[in-house]
Amino acid sequence: MSNVPSLPEGYSPVPPGYLAAVVTYLEMHTAPVHDVHEAEGDAHSLALEQLGAAQLDRYRAVYRAVGTPWLWFSRLRLSDEQLRGILADEHVQAFAVRDGNRDVGLLELDFRTEGECELAFFGLVNDYVGRGAGRWLMREAIARAWAEPVRRVHVHTCTLDHPQAVSFYMRAGFTPYARAVEVTPDPRLDGTLPREAGAYAPVLEP
Repeated sequence: MSNVPSLPEGYSPVPPGYLAAVVTYLEMHTAPVHDVHEAEGDAHSLALEQLGAAQLDRYRAVYRAVGTPWLWFSRLRLSDEQLRGILADEHVQAFAVRDGNRDVGLLELDFRTEGECELAFFGLVNDYVGRGAGRWLMREAIARAWAEPVRRVHVHTCTLDHPQAVSFYMRAGFTPYARAVEVTPDPRLDGTLPREAGAYAPVLEP
């Protein structure tokens, strides 16, 4: 494999109306040793409820609640038919993190590539961050991933996500192995996300 970067060295302009993010890819090839049943802090009251193909509105609501501050948009650009197809797939496991009568997080595991599990979506609403819920959810994710006949579990995150995301995944047992640059139309300009979302990445009008 060539070590020559596909992007030129130095700065590469990003057109107005677009976002750019550096993506970090991480993986693990053996299950780490965690007590997956241990709950910490305020995590004792949490539970996972599976989201199926008949729950598109609920899925989108929790996706927005978790992801809007970090400019998550990919699932919001899917049609009902496309999203329903993903959630109906027997190789996809999507869960709402439930605390009492409130959805406070999202976990989605994708087993559609044989022998692999992608931690496709993982997150909590802002007021549950830093309360032990993330560690609990990661242990649940890893236990469910390795309960299937997989050889690899992988995840990717980017510089638009929480600034501690990479270090959190590494503490959970993931190892970084690649980077990429993603350039995409700003989802706040077409109404996919509200204009006030992700204030740390200001909107640049085209």
